[in-house]
Amino acid sequence: MKLVVKPGQHLQGTIGGNSSFRLPGDKSISHRAALFSAMAQGDSIIEHFLVSGVTIPLLEALRILGVDWKLNGTTLSVHGEGLEHWRAPQGSVYCGNSATTLRLLAGALAAAGIAAVLDGSDGLRRRPMGRIVEPLRQMGVQVEGSAENTAPLLFTARPSGRRLRPIQYILPVASAQVKSCLLLAALAADGTTQLTEPGHSRDHTERMLKSMGVAVRFPNDDPILELDSSQNNSSKYTVQITPPDPLVLSPLRLTVPGDLSSAAFLIVAGIITPGSEITIKEVGLNPGRTGLLDALRQMGASIEIDGVKERGGEPVGDIIVRGSPLKAIKVSGPLVVRMIDEFPAFAIAAAYAEGVTLVCDAEELRTKESDRISALCQELNVIGVQADDRPDGFSIQGGNLPRGGIINPHGDHRLAMSLAVAGLAAQEGVEVADAEIMDESFPGFIEILQQLGGDLEAVPETVGKER
Repeated sequence: MKLVVKPGQHLQGTIGGNSSFRLPGDKSISHRAALFSAMAQGDSIIEHFLVSGVTIPLLEALRILGVDWKLNGTTLSVHGEGLEHWRAPQGSVYCGNSATTLRLLAGALAAAGIAAVLDGSDGLRRRPMGRIVEPLRQMGVQVEGSAENTAPLLFTARPSGRRLRPIQYILPVASAQVKSCLLLAALAADGTTQLTEPGHSRDHTERMLKSMGVAVRFPNDDPILELDSSQNNSSKYTVQITPPDPLVLSPLRLTVPGDLSSAAFLIVAGIITPGSEITIKEVGLNPGRTGLLDALRQMGASIEIDGVKERGGEPVGDIIVRGSPLKAIKVSGPLVVRMIDEFPAFAIAAAYAEGVTLVCDAEELRTKESDRISALCQELNVIGVQADDRPDGFSIQGGNLPRGGIINPHGDHRLAMSLAVAGLAAQEGVEVADAEIMDESFPGFIEILQQLGGDLEAVPETVGKER
């Protein structure tokens, strides 16, 4: 499918609330809610679950592991009987293209102590897994990856009754996926595990495990754990977890908030199209996820937050954005961690900002669904934006309207949606090839932008058409 985006329309409207269109459920929270419910004892109900290409592999994996669940629309019901009732799969557990699924499942399997093989798509097999393999081995987990420390990962069963070793571990890179993997494995440890990150990655796992009765201490809950900032302004973050004995997690009753990573595309769309005003209701505002909002405000964007409340331990509120002139900024250090998934959308804002925007300390972008630095710069240049690839980030010369053109998302859902947004205010619009990849994380993306007034049309790909 090809998506044709034409410029010239301002965007108006409300997403969520009484609107017929609603932001998808948060991907990170949906992943964790499904998995943690499967580890719990009892029946969990998860409302507004994200049903997409990145969550279905997790649900199928849970079924293979012997966990019963039902999906009715976006309501997920999970019957958990605890990790001791997980069964060893007969074949490989396929994680699709989702590194979140593989890394979080790796931690859960380490805690369960059963034999299993985790595998995925060719793209997932290129993602680095040494970051979880090394500390898991320190805990006593028998796990083997490929020669390059990538998937497939082979787990050997742990002898019955043997606990894992608690560790004090410093993560070389702040990563919510790696941290979550180790926290889940630590549920089977014989004592308290302490993890320290060089920056504050999202803390959905800490909040959810605590709500399920696990003794978790982290800075939002216990400021004594917040370490001093270093001279390079990288604020360290420490979390401790003490496993319950016996290992029993309480079931969940949760409504998943709207996904801020999905809202990012609508936020940038509203900011770069003059005369626009968009309200996005009930969005998750976890402080580890709001870096994009801070960066856009530094650029001069009109962004308001309203009606903040707490739901399931997570802050939730409404975001109001208006069309705004932007100026270039530099993004580096701790802010990078808090907006790591939003850089494709941020890059579009930078293309419409006056001056040169510089992003540093973002090497992590090279190991996402694509090499996002290389792919992003390549496609921005295609549509007439000067974007230069740097080892740890990129620079973008803004100030002139992008020309537009035909772009290739490189199999990356976030690139596809970001570059589609770029066409809303370009000179000639854009055509996004392989646009169905957007459903990986944001089903309904096209329909929501159309509802807000965007001129978008999905058409069949022309066979043999070249860029």
